[in-house]
Amino acid sequence: MRKFCFIWFVGMFIFGIHKASAQNGTITISGKVIEETGGNPIEFATVLVGNPTDQKPIAGTTTLEDGTFTLETNASDFYIEVSFIGFTTNRIDNAQVVNARIDLGTISLAEDTQQLKEVVVEGEISQTVFKLDKRVFNVGADLSSTGASALEVLNNVPSVNVNIEGQVSLRGSQGVQMLINGKPSVIANEQGNALGTLTADMIERIEVITNPSAKYDAEGTSGIINIVLKKEEKKGLNGSVTLNTGVPNNHSLGLSLNRRTEKFNLFSQLGFGRRTFPSDDESENRNLVENTAINSSGQSDKNETFFNLILGTDYHINEYNVLTLSGNFAYEWEKENSDAVFSTFDSGNSITDAFDRRELTTATNPKYSYELQYKKDFEGNEDQSLLISATGNLFAKDQSSDFTNTTTIGNNEDMQQQTRTDFSQADYIFKLDYTHPWAEKYTIETGSQYQINDVKNDFAISDFDGIGFVENPDLTSVFEWTQKVLGIYVTAAYEGDKWGLKLGGRFEETDVGTLLQNTNESNDQRYANFFPSGHTSYKVNDNLSLQAGYSKRIFRPRLWDLNPFFNIRNNFNIRTGNPNLQPEFTDSYEITSIYTLGKVSMNLGVFYRHTVDVVERVVVFEDNVSISRPENIGINNTTGIEFNAKYIPTNWLSFTNDFNLRHFVRKGSFEGTSFDFKGDQWSTRLTSKIKLPSDIDIELMGNYRSGFRTFQQEITENLFMDFGARKKILKGKAILNLSIRDVFASRIRESVTNQPDFYLRNFSQRGRFVTFGISFGFGKGEAMEFSGQKRF
Repeated sequence: MRKFCFIWFVGMFIFGIHKASAQNGTITISGKVIEETGGNPIEFATVLVGNPTDQKPIAGTTTLEDGTFTLETNASDFYIEVSFIGFTTNRIDNAQVVNARIDLGTISLAEDTQQLKEVVVEGEISQTVFKLDKRVFNVGADLSSTGASALEVLNNVPSVNVNIEGQVSLRGSQGVQMLINGKPSVIANEQGNALGTLTADMIERIEVITNPSAKYDAEGTSGIINIVLKKEEKKGLNGSVTLNTGVPNNHSLGLSLNRRTEKFNLFSQLGFGRRTFPSDDESENRNLVENTAINSSGQSDKNETFFNLILGTDYHINEYNVLTLSGNFAYEWEKENSDAVFSTFDSGNSITDAFDRRELTTATNPKYSYELQYKKDFEGNEDQSLLISATGNLFAKDQSSDFTNTTTIGNNEDMQQQTRTDFSQADYIFKLDYTHPWAEKYTIETGSQYQINDVKNDFAISDFDGIGFVENPDLTSVFEWTQKVLGIYVTAAYEGDKWGLKLGGRFEETDVGTLLQNTNESNDQRYANFFPSGHTSYKVNDNLSLQAGYSKRIFRPRLWDLNPFFNIRNNFNIRTGNPNLQPEFTDSYEITSIYTLGKVSMNLGVFYRHTVDVVERVVVFEDNVSISRPENIGINNTTGIEFNAKYIPTNWLSFTNDFNLRHFVRKGSFEGTSFDFKGDQWSTRLTSKIKLPSDIDIELMGNYRSGFRTFQQEITENLFMDFGARKKILKGKAILNLSIRDVFASRIRESVTNQPDFYLRNFSQRGRFVTFGISFGFGKGEAMEFSGQKRF
């Protein structure tokens, strides 16, 4: 409410200053505004120079953090008014001018409790509108005047949800690409907390893209969220310090800083901590021909100590040119213990032998990333822009594992094994984007992108021969994977008051190669594809809008889909890659509507996706060992409905529901066997947010995911609930935060493969996570939540 009044007065000043009459002399006015009770400086108090004849503003400013202000006026007859929401207004007439200066000294404002009771916030209300290939959420005074963080603003966007730990999801999916001003940024990195340094009054709008046009990568993604900042970004220091502790181990300390000046925006983040991820695992391999089985049951805990540092700056060369340079360095130390019991059963269901398999794995993971970006705006047209960027991501893993088999039943000998992994990955992206609007309603976008992926994985297994460990050449591989993708696009759009149309095309050439060094097997592929897109929107009225879109997408196999190496944690359930795997292509059609009725906003979408060369894992069973390998099998046609509704009956209660229903038809064959089938999958999520007295917020989130079929498997249903609570103290500058993930420890991962000759079951559960934290925010915004919890 206080910031709303600040915005209102500044708006009145901008409107009125053009009508004020200029005078020859310039008078400088200065002073300091404080609270009458306590003497604390008042930040953002409005100082207004007004015309006594018509009471219109002539000039104005707001106070700084220390309550001081300075402004100039050319008027000869004026009054000075100092005000701030919740305080009585102080008007000064006939101020004395000495040497073209007015020094008002210290001005005290008294609290006005009656005014606080009667004030009504009026102004632009945040709303969502369709813009061809995206939905645009314009941030109004109802949010921008609250001092909320960017995460809280996102939580008001239809179809978007931010849980109490700060995880962003779109239509129930967390695979969201976050952009700042249309480009990737470490500020929006989901592994960090830098989004928390942005406050609502810095944000102009939020764009939501569920079916990306040809401007964006053809590689599949669940959606894009672009946060567009105001050009007149708030100057000053924003930041947050967070401390967390939890069960199982989840201890972290984080610091976020953001400093904005006239020329620079400096942002940084520092975090370190330790966390543990326990897991209970079960597996069953049953040979239905011989009626024998091998079962395993065990526990593991992965301990991770991490360090993370982000540094970056935006340099505003001038009003139309901005240069951004940022970097991120992270380092992780991993230690994992695993203990599982393997039992073999004969046809009479009697145990014939058993052994205890213990594992100790250690690893170090350094990570580096950087980005260099140049953005140019053009005078006279705020929508015309040129963006050039270069980003790089480097990751390495040095891992070793020790395995020991101790026989507990039977006559099998004890066994020892070791594995080592030397892994490195480098990703580089170079982009150029140009937007040119003309004739007000027409826009052309064009640009290009070049992406390089370079990966090498050196993996070896060694067996103990009684004296030392000897490397097994049959289980050793050095696998290299390189991929280069060149993309060029152009789009053209018309957007009128009611109706719009956007058409585009993207050409991508892919050059990919794999090499298995120990056998000298190579597979090089080069292919070119055209990806068209089309979007249209129509505004029926202020409460109802429609949007339709089409795009062609691609899924390119990644390293773990291609690499034929496998992990030997469970020698009876092996997952391998397929270096001959081909990409899959999807034609995506979508019709979406947005409807607002009072305090309810609803989104209803219908989509159809046709996918060819579907990548699906195929399981083969030999000697009681299951081997899973990805293959290209047939086509998949998916028809679905996505519904989202947000209901805010009062300012202390809100409900959000996401519902997704998919019906899929699979057609394909593998090695002469038909695998045609049909299936359904649906999921729903209900989130309730409750604001209690004493600045206490409660969040309850229930999730249900139905069971569904894949090529060979059946995935069981899943029902779980998360809980969150937070308490604001020190006028919102500090937050106490409690989160419980999987309250009833009911979130599981279970799959069943039931074939004529064999039966497989795999089960995994991580259990309940409880985290308590405290965060202190300073500068312009509130404290930000930073759970320090790994995304999984």
